[in-house]
Amino acid sequence: MKLSKKILVTGGAGFIGSHLCKALLSRKIEVYVIDNLSTGSLTNIEEFIDDTNFHFVQADLCDGILFNESFDWICHLASPASPDAYRREPIATLRVNTEGTRLVLEYARQCNAKVLFASTSEVYGDPKMHPQKEDYWGNVNCYGERSCYDEGKRCAEALCYAYAQTYGVRIQIIRIFNTYGPRMQATDGRVICNFLEQISRGKTLSIYGNGEQTRCFQYIDDLLAAILRILSMEVCTSPMNIGNPEECSILELAKLLCELTSSNLELKYFSMPLDDPSRRCPDISFAQQALGWSPRVSLREGLLKLIHSRKN
Repeated sequence: MKLSKKILVTGGAGFIGSHLCKALLSRKIEVYVIDNLSTGSLTNIEEFIDDTNFHFVQADLCDGILFNESFDWICHLASPASPDAYRREPIATLRVNTEGTRLVLEYARQCNAKVLFASTSEVYGDPKMHPQKEDYWGNVNCYGERSCYDEGKRCAEALCYAYAQTYGVRIQIIRIFNTYGPRMQATDGRVICNFLEQISRGKTLSIYGNGEQTRCFQYIDDLLAAILRILSMEVCTSPMNIGNPEECSILELAKLLCELTSSNLELKYFSMPLDDPSRRCPDISFAQQALGWSPRVSLREGLLKLIHSRKN
Protein backbone atom coordinates (compact mmCIF):
# COMPACT_ATOMS: atom_id res chain seq x y z
CA MET A 1 0.00 0.00 0.00
CA LYS A 2 1.67 3.24 -1.14
CA LEU A 3 1.05 6.23 1.11
CA SER A 4 1.88 9.91 0.82
CA LYS A 5 5.14 11.27 2.20
CA LYS A 6 3.90 14.26 4.21
CA ILE A 7 0.54 14.51 5.97
CA LEU A 8 -1.05 17.13 8.22
CA VAL A 9 -3.45 15.84 10.89
CA THR A 10 -5.64 18.42 12.58
CA GLY A 11 -6.78 17.18 15.98
CA GLY A 12 -3.88 14.73 15.97
CA ALA A 13 -3.64 14.54 19.76
CA GLY A 14 -7.21 13.28 20.09
CA PHE A 15 -8.46 9.70 20.31
CA ILE A 16 -8.71 8.93 16.59
CA GLY A 17 -6.05 11.43 15.55
CA SER A 18 -3.33 10.00 17.78
CA HIS A 19 -4.00 6.47 16.55
CA LEU A 20 -3.77 7.73 12.96
CA CYS A 21 -0.48 9.52 13.69
CA LYS A 22 1.00 6.34 15.14
CA ALA A 23 -0.09 4.31 12.13
CA LEU A 24 1.41 6.86 9.71
CA LEU A 25 4.69 7.16 11.62
CA SER A 26 5.07 3.39 11.66
CA ARG A 27 4.99 3.61 7.85
CA LYS A 28 7.74 6.28 7.82
CA ILE A 29 5.36 9.08 6.86
CA GLU A 30 6.27 12.60 7.97
CA VAL A 31 3.40 13.77 10.17
CA TYR A 32 2.49 17.31 11.18
CA VAL A 33 -0.12 17.93 13.88
CA ILE A 34 -2.06 20.96 15.04
CA ASP A 35 -4.22 20.54 18.14
CA ASN A 36 -5.36 22.97 20.83
CA LEU A 37 -5.74 20.09 23.34
CA SER A 38 -9.31 21.11 24.19
CA THR A 39 -10.28 17.43 24.05
CA GLY A 40 -6.96 15.90 22.96
CA SER A 41 -4.07 15.15 25.27
CA LEU A 42 -0.28 15.19 25.20
CA THR A 43 -0.46 11.76 26.83
CA ASN A 44 -1.91 10.41 23.58
CA ILE A 45 1.18 11.41 21.59
CA GLU A 46 3.95 11.15 24.19
CA GLU A 47 5.26 7.86 22.78
CA PHE A 48 6.24 9.49 19.48
CA ILE A 49 6.68 13.15 20.45
CA ASP A 50 10.47 12.79 19.94
CA ASP A 51 10.19 11.03 16.58
CA THR A 52 12.04 13.12 13.98
CA ASN A 53 9.16 12.55 11.55
CA PHE A 54 6.62 14.00 14.01
CA HIS A 55 5.97 17.74 14.25
CA PHE A 56 3.48 19.09 16.79
CA VAL A 57 2.11 22.57 17.34
CA GLN A 58 -0.33 23.35 20.13
CA ALA A 59 -2.64 25.94 18.61
CA ASP A 60 -6.24 26.62 17.70
CA LEU A 61 -6.89 25.69 14.07
CA CYS A 62 -9.22 28.69 13.76
CA ASP A 63 -6.21 30.97 14.27
CA GLY A 64 -4.62 29.56 11.13
CA ILE A 65 -2.36 26.68 10.05
CA LEU A 66 1.03 27.58 11.48
CA PHE A 67 3.10 25.32 9.26
CA ASN A 68 4.73 26.51 6.06
CA GLU A 69 4.74 23.16 4.27
CA SER A 70 3.24 21.51 1.23
CA PHE A 71 1.28 18.43 2.21
CA ASP A 72 0.12 15.47 0.15
CA TRP A 73 -2.92 15.02 2.39
CA ILE A 74 -4.61 17.00 5.14
CA CYS A 75 -6.62 14.81 7.49
CA HIS A 76 -9.07 17.18 9.16
CA LEU A 77 -10.13 15.51 12.41
CA ALA A 78 -10.18 18.58 14.68
CA SER A 79 -13.48 18.89 16.56
CA PRO A 80 -15.01 17.93 19.88
CA ALA A 81 -16.81 14.65 19.22
CA SER A 82 -18.43 13.52 22.46
CA PRO A 83 -21.79 14.96 23.54
CA ASP A 84 -20.38 16.25 26.83
CA ALA A 85 -17.57 18.07 25.02
CA TYR A 86 -19.62 19.80 22.34
CA ARG A 87 -22.41 20.72 24.75
CA ARG A 88 -19.76 22.33 26.93
CA GLU A 89 -18.17 24.22 24.01
CA PRO A 90 -20.89 24.74 21.36
CA ILE A 91 -19.39 27.85 19.78
CA ALA A 92 -15.89 26.35 19.58
CA THR A 93 -17.43 23.23 18.01
CA LEU A 94 -19.18 25.29 15.37
CA ARG A 95 -16.08 27.38 14.71
CA VAL A 96 -13.70 24.49 14.13
CA ASN A 97 -16.16 22.82 11.77
CA THR A 98 -16.88 26.00 9.81
CA GLU A 99 -13.99 28.48 10.08
CA GLY A 100 -11.49 25.70 10.72
CA THR A 101 -12.69 23.66 7.76
CA ARG A 102 -12.54 26.69 5.46
CA LEU A 103 -8.93 27.35 6.53
CA VAL A 104 -8.04 23.70 5.85
CA LEU A 105 -9.63 23.86 2.42
CA GLU A 106 -7.88 27.14 1.57
CA TYR A 107 -4.53 25.68 2.62
CA ALA A 108 -5.19 22.54 0.58
CA ARG A 109 -6.08 24.71 -2.40
CA GLN A 110 -2.77 26.59 -2.11
CA CYS A 111 -0.53 23.51 -1.80
CA ASN A 112 -2.64 21.16 -3.96
CA ALA A 113 -3.22 18.74 -1.10
CA LYS A 114 -5.99 16.20 -0.89
CA VAL A 115 -8.35 16.56 2.08
CA LEU A 116 -9.77 13.76 4.19
CA PHE A 117 -12.63 15.26 6.21
CA ALA A 118 -13.81 13.35 9.25
CA SER A 119 -17.56 13.84 9.27
CA THR A 120 -19.94 11.84 11.41
CA SER A 121 -23.03 9.65 11.45
CA GLU A 122 -24.63 12.53 13.36
CA VAL A 123 -25.33 14.21 10.02
CA TYR A 124 -28.21 11.73 9.73
CA GLY A 125 -29.75 12.93 13.02
CA ASP A 126 -32.52 10.67 14.29
CA PRO A 127 -32.82 8.79 11.01
CA LYS A 128 -36.03 7.69 9.34
CA MET A 129 -34.04 5.50 6.93
CA HIS A 130 -32.51 2.29 8.26
CA PRO A 131 -29.73 1.43 7.69
CA GLN A 132 -28.41 4.82 6.66
CA LYS A 133 -27.07 5.24 3.11
CA GLU A 134 -24.92 8.14 2.02
CA ASP A 135 -27.70 9.59 -0.16
CA TYR A 136 -30.02 9.96 2.85
CA TRP A 137 -30.40 13.66 3.74
CA GLY A 138 -31.03 13.09 7.43
CA ASN A 139 -33.48 14.18 10.10
CA VAL A 140 -31.62 16.79 12.12
CA ASN A 141 -32.78 19.41 14.61
CA CYS A 142 -30.93 22.59 13.63
CA TYR A 143 -31.92 24.37 16.87
CA GLY A 144 -30.96 22.31 19.90
CA GLU A 145 -28.11 21.25 22.14
CA ARG A 146 -26.74 18.77 19.59
CA SER A 147 -27.05 21.16 16.65
CA CYS A 148 -23.60 22.71 17.15
CA TYR A 149 -22.04 19.35 16.25
CA ASP A 150 -24.64 17.94 13.84
CA GLU A 151 -25.06 21.11 11.82
CA GLY A 152 -21.39 22.05 12.16
CA LYS A 153 -20.45 18.81 10.39
CA ARG A 154 -23.19 19.25 7.79
CA CYS A 155 -21.94 22.76 7.05
CA ALA A 156 -18.38 21.44 6.80
CA GLU A 157 -19.50 18.87 4.24
CA ALA A 158 -21.15 21.67 2.25
CA LEU A 159 -17.88 23.64 2.35
CA CYS A 160 -16.00 20.58 1.10
CA TYR A 161 -18.45 20.24 -1.77
CA ALA A 162 -18.20 23.95 -2.63
CA TYR A 163 -14.39 23.86 -2.72
CA ALA A 164 -14.40 20.70 -4.82
CA GLN A 165 -16.83 22.19 -7.32
CA THR A 166 -15.41 25.71 -7.40
CA TYR A 167 -11.68 25.13 -7.13
CA GLY A 168 -11.21 21.44 -7.86
CA VAL A 169 -9.89 20.65 -4.37
CA ARG A 170 -9.75 16.87 -4.02
CA ILE A 171 -11.97 15.89 -1.13
CA GLN A 172 -12.84 12.63 0.60
CA ILE A 173 -15.54 12.86 3.26
CA ILE A 174 -15.92 9.93 5.65
CA ARG A 175 -18.93 9.70 7.93
CA ILE A 176 -17.58 7.94 10.98
CA PHE A 177 -19.98 5.86 13.05
CA ASN A 178 -19.43 5.21 16.79
CA THR A 179 -15.77 4.28 17.22
CA TYR A 180 -14.09 3.06 20.40
CA GLY A 181 -10.74 1.82 21.62
CA PRO A 182 -7.73 2.71 23.78
CA ARG A 183 -7.05 6.43 24.46
CA MET A 184 -10.71 7.36 24.75
CA GLN A 185 -11.18 9.75 27.65
CA ALA A 186 -12.71 7.76 30.50
CA THR A 187 -15.24 10.50 31.27
CA ASP A 188 -16.01 11.82 27.80
CA GLY A 189 -19.71 10.99 28.04
CA ARG A 190 -19.98 8.33 25.35
CA VAL A 191 -21.84 5.21 26.28
CA ILE A 192 -18.99 2.67 26.33
CA CYS A 193 -16.85 5.05 28.41
CA ASN A 194 -19.75 5.74 30.75
CA PHE A 195 -20.48 2.07 31.33
CA LEU A 196 -16.83 1.12 31.90
CA GLU A 197 -16.34 4.01 34.29
CA GLN A 198 -19.48 3.05 36.23
CA ILE A 199 -18.39 -0.59 36.31
CA SER A 200 -14.93 0.37 37.61
CA ARG A 201 -16.56 2.34 40.44
CA GLY A 202 -19.14 -0.34 41.21
CA LYS A 203 -21.99 2.04 40.43
CA THR A 204 -25.34 1.33 38.81
CA LEU A 205 -25.36 1.52 35.02
CA SER A 206 -27.21 4.53 33.61
CA ILE A 207 -29.73 3.64 30.92
CA TYR A 208 -31.44 6.46 29.05
CA GLY A 209 -34.94 5.81 27.77
CA ASN A 210 -35.85 2.12 27.69
CA GLY A 211 -32.42 1.05 26.46
CA GLU A 212 -33.80 -0.36 23.21
CA GLN A 213 -32.19 2.37 21.10
CA THR A 214 -29.42 0.92 18.93
CA ARG A 215 -25.90 1.86 17.94
CA CYS A 216 -23.18 0.21 15.87
CA PHE A 217 -19.74 0.21 17.44
CA GLN A 218 -16.55 0.16 15.39
CA TYR A 219 -13.16 -0.71 16.86
CA ILE A 220 -10.44 1.85 16.13
CA ASP A 221 -8.31 -0.61 14.12
CA ASP A 222 -11.08 -1.03 11.55
CA LEU A 223 -11.45 2.72 11.11
CA LEU A 224 -7.69 3.10 10.68
CA ALA A 225 -7.65 0.36 8.05
CA ALA A 226 -10.25 2.28 6.03
CA ILE A 227 -8.44 5.61 6.39
CA LEU A 228 -5.09 4.13 5.34
CA ARG A 229 -6.69 2.67 2.23
CA ILE A 230 -8.15 6.07 1.36
CA LEU A 231 -4.77 7.77 1.83
CA SER A 232 -3.22 5.38 -0.68
CA MET A 233 -5.84 6.09 -3.36
CA GLU A 234 -7.30 8.89 -5.42
CA VAL A 235 -10.37 10.44 -3.84
CA CYS A 236 -13.82 9.41 -4.99
CA THR A 237 -15.39 12.69 -3.72
CA SER A 238 -18.73 11.26 -2.57
CA PRO A 239 -19.26 10.95 1.22
CA MET A 240 -18.56 7.47 2.54
CA ASN A 241 -19.93 5.70 5.61
CA ILE A 242 -17.23 4.05 7.73
CA GLY A 243 -18.62 1.91 10.53
CA ASN A 244 -19.48 -1.57 11.71
CA PRO A 245 -23.06 -2.56 10.82
CA GLU A 246 -23.25 -4.97 13.79
CA GLU A 247 -26.27 -3.37 15.47
CA CYS A 248 -26.56 -3.50 19.25
CA SER A 249 -29.08 -2.05 21.70
CA ILE A 250 -27.84 -0.08 24.70
CA LEU A 251 -29.28 -2.74 26.99
CA GLU A 252 -27.40 -5.46 25.10
CA LEU A 253 -24.21 -3.42 25.39
CA ALA A 254 -24.66 -3.01 29.15
CA LYS A 255 -25.19 -6.73 29.63
CA LEU A 256 -22.21 -7.62 27.43
CA LEU A 257 -19.87 -5.30 29.33
CA CYS A 258 -21.07 -6.72 32.66
CA GLU A 259 -20.37 -10.21 31.34
CA LEU A 260 -16.89 -9.32 30.05
CA THR A 261 -15.91 -7.59 33.30
CA SER A 262 -17.57 -10.20 35.57
CA SER A 263 -19.78 -7.49 37.04
CA ASN A 264 -23.36 -7.67 38.24
CA LEU A 265 -24.60 -4.11 38.49
CA GLU A 266 -28.16 -2.85 38.66
CA LEU A 267 -29.56 -0.67 35.91
CA LYS A 268 -30.90 2.80 36.65
CA TYR A 269 -33.19 4.38 34.09
CA PHE A 270 -33.26 8.07 33.12
CA SER A 271 -35.27 10.08 30.62
CA MET A 272 -34.03 10.10 27.04
CA PRO A 273 -31.72 13.03 26.11
CA LEU A 274 -33.11 15.54 23.63
CA ASP A 275 -32.75 14.46 19.97
CA ASP A 276 -30.96 11.23 20.88
CA PRO A 277 -31.35 8.93 17.83
CA SER A 278 -33.44 5.79 18.28
CA ARG A 279 -31.55 3.71 15.69
CA ARG A 280 -28.16 4.12 14.10
CA CYS A 281 -26.63 1.68 11.62
CA PRO A 282 -24.48 2.30 8.53
CA ASP A 283 -24.94 0.91 5.08
CA ILE A 284 -21.26 0.35 4.18
CA SER A 285 -21.72 -1.11 0.70
CA PHE A 286 -20.09 1.94 -0.91
CA ALA A 287 -16.94 1.64 1.26
CA GLN A 288 -16.81 -2.10 0.63
CA GLN A 289 -16.93 -1.53 -3.11
CA ALA A 290 -14.65 1.53 -3.32
CA LEU A 291 -12.02 0.45 -0.78
CA GLY A 292 -12.29 -3.32 -0.70
CA TRP A 293 -12.73 -2.82 3.04
CA SER A 294 -14.96 -4.35 5.70
CA PRO A 295 -14.70 -4.19 9.50
CA ARG A 296 -13.09 -7.29 11.00
CA VAL A 297 -13.28 -6.77 14.76
CA SER A 298 -16.49 -7.96 16.42
CA LEU A 299 -17.98 -5.97 19.29
CA ARG A 300 -17.09 -8.67 21.81
CA GLU A 301 -13.50 -8.87 20.57
CA GLY A 302 -13.07 -5.10 20.49
CA LEU A 303 -14.49 -4.61 23.98
CA LEU A 304 -12.12 -7.26 25.33
CA LYS A 305 -9.20 -5.37 23.74
CA LEU A 306 -10.39 -2.12 25.30
CA ILE A 307 -10.91 -3.65 28.75
CA HIS A 308 -7.43 -5.21 28.63
CA SER A 309 -5.87 -1.87 27.64
CA ARG A 310 -7.48 -0.13 30.60
CA LYS A 311 -5.87 -2.60 32.99
CA ASN A 312 -2.36 -1.91 31.67
